[in-house]
Amino acid sequence: MRHVLFVCSQNRLRSPTAEKIFAEFPGIEVASAGIEDDAEAKLTRELVAWADIIFVMEEWHRRQLSKKFPDDLEGKKIICLNIPDEFEFMDATLVSILKSKVPGFLNGR
Repeated sequence: MRHVLFVCSQNRLRSPTAEKIFAEFPGIEVASAGIEDDAEAKLTRELVAWADIIFVMEEWHRRQLSKKFPDDLEGKKIICLNIPDEFEFMDATLVSILKSKVPGFLNGR
């Protein structure tokens, strides 16, 4: 079972949407977190250690991840989805974008 972590800024819109969409995807366990200090579920060293694949929504999330947890990222696959912070939770367009971008990485491509 692979562990997949979705990261956005505050864990209120994008990453919780991704977590909900892929919760039943076969062969994975999912979680989500936010990189900012006021996030609903704050990104922790334990979550980073747990994850095999980390999806970030924006490039600056990847930079923050590398800055905050440099020693915990070795061997981790980090994928930037390039999804801007302009969607509500479970927005149809956001769901469509996630469903088009994420599965290829989960299926080993």
